[in-house]
Amino acid sequence: MLKRKFSCLFPKPQDFDPLLIESKTAATVVLMLSSPEEEVLAKACDALYKFASKGDENKATLLGLGAVEQLYKLISHEDPTVRGNAVMVLGIMASNYDVKKLLRELDVTDSLISHLVPEEDVVIHEFATLCLAYLAVEYTTKVQIFERGGLEPLIRLLGSPDPDVQKNSVECIYLLVQDFQSRAAVHELNIIPPLLELLKSEYPVIQLLALKTLEVISKDGEMRIMLGENKGLDCLLTILETDEFSDLHVEALAVLGNCLEDVHTLQLIQQSGGLKKLLSFVRESTIPDIQKNAAKAITKAAYDLENRNILNEEEVEKCLINLLETDNDGVKVAASQAISAMCANLASKRAFGLQGIPQLVQLLSSDNEEVKEAAVAVLVNLTAASPSNASAVAEAEGIEPLLNTLHAQRDGAIANAATVLTNLAMQEPLRVNIQNRGIMSVLAEPLRSTNSQVQSKAAFAVAVFGCDADARTELRSAGGLGPLVKLLHSKNEEVRRNACWAVMTCASDELTAGELCRLGALDVLEEINLSKCRKNNFSEAALEKLLDNNLSQKYSQMGYLSSNNIITDGFYDCGQVSYFK
Repeated sequence: MLKRKFSCLFPKPQDFDPLLIESKTAATVVLMLSSPEEEVLAKACDALYKFASKGDENKATLLGLGAVEQLYKLISHEDPTVRGNAVMVLGIMASNYDVKKLLRELDVTDSLISHLVPEEDVVIHEFATLCLAYLAVEYTTKVQIFERGGLEPLIRLLGSPDPDVQKNSVECIYLLVQDFQSRAAVHELNIIPPLLELLKSEYPVIQLLALKTLEVISKDGEMRIMLGENKGLDCLLTILETDEFSDLHVEALAVLGNCLEDVHTLQLIQQSGGLKKLLSFVRESTIPDIQKNAAKAITKAAYDLENRNILNEEEVEKCLINLLETDNDGVKVAASQAISAMCANLASKRAFGLQGIPQLVQLLSSDNEEVKEAAVAVLVNLTAASPSNASAVAEAEGIEPLLNTLHAQRDGAIANAATVLTNLAMQEPLRVNIQNRGIMSVLAEPLRSTNSQVQSKAAFAVAVFGCDADARTELRSAGGLGPLVKLLHSKNEEVRRNACWAVMTCASDELTAGELCRLGALDVLEEINLSKCRKNNFSEAALEKLLDNNLSQKYSQMGYLSSNNIITDGFYDCGQVSYFK
């Protein structure tokens, strides 16, 4: 383990000269573990420790010789030196997978926990916690350590004067709190103060493990409150402000990210000037993990209305737009997601519209499909009920990239691209512009998708753009009517409703109505309208529109025509024929 200044810690010296052995005599030394003499036992254990330290192969050798079972008995020996040396060997051997498996079968957990008492020597504390840390990687052992009261002594040992004990204890706790039972229990055990104290350690690995543990437990609201009460937020901000701690910045930011979810905590950080410092730190950082974690933290915070207002006051928009311009795709995705969340604030939505739309449009042409999907998702939120932002997308030459995104590999990107285009189409000039670029022929493929979200959004886009005769002709020529009719059979209510809407729009001329009838739309719509649970506002209107533009079919089925049905092909009704006897 290295200090902050990179000086080394070595295993504790023993009070006897070690017995030197070679691997060929390992079996002999294992036999010595049965000796009744305490000095022989102590020296044999020390020799085995040296032997096992040389590598995993030696650990496996000792396992095969039955050393683990013998050592397990000796860790409860009445002589403290024997006991300590036996624990040392088991502690270092526990890194071996097969040894861990055997230790679980032997159920060493109780015995190891019993050695964590203040009366035991620091060497026993060190290697008992090391062994527990190796074992706690496995879920069932986590549960055992918790159920057998291991959490409390481990937390107490965070205050040990020995850095190795601290390191092993905090590592074990970090593994334990991955389980919800331990996370719930540490609140009552007042874990925050000792963890914050470890952040002052001169050993980076201890600081890192303390931050990782804080990141896990700070997902709980009560723990975040305790963190604030113990001045933990100031401590985290100090780490971010200190260049010497640059290796801890990512983890410190992850803890702060959890804290930003609470309005009260965010207000505290803002009032102390910490939020301004945090955003400035993120803007100036060039480390992708820091930028990404910061964006994720903002995303989580922005789910709350008051948090969004606070972030807007601190001009978080500038920070996020700056992140869109980085070279890292992961950062671009995280920043896009944060912008999406912040769009729920109208002031932020306006700010992003003025400053961020050109960058987002550029991301639509990214080679990274995840980036493309994240960018188009932002544009959905930005253009919803915002004519100015919709116009800004068009001005940034975003229509063509959006049409290209309808061919994307990700279903989410396709569905969102269709939504943005329909948002733009609320303005007639933009609708005509999009239509003239051949959107109907492009939509034919998404209509064939097996994804219900894509189906729904594509059908809705057809309904929006199908009000023009040329657009209907284009869809008909592209073979899009067949897939549209198939969507009428969908079990998904939204898909079925939007498909009915699209059919109603497309049935506005005789040619398209006739083709839809030929493809079976009439029969499906009649079936839908007979069902109380499948019928919707558009299914009846779609059926009526189809019949109004196919009068022969309407008269055949209904037995009458409406006053607004104009016959243009010359057919007429002679009336009902009467037969007299």
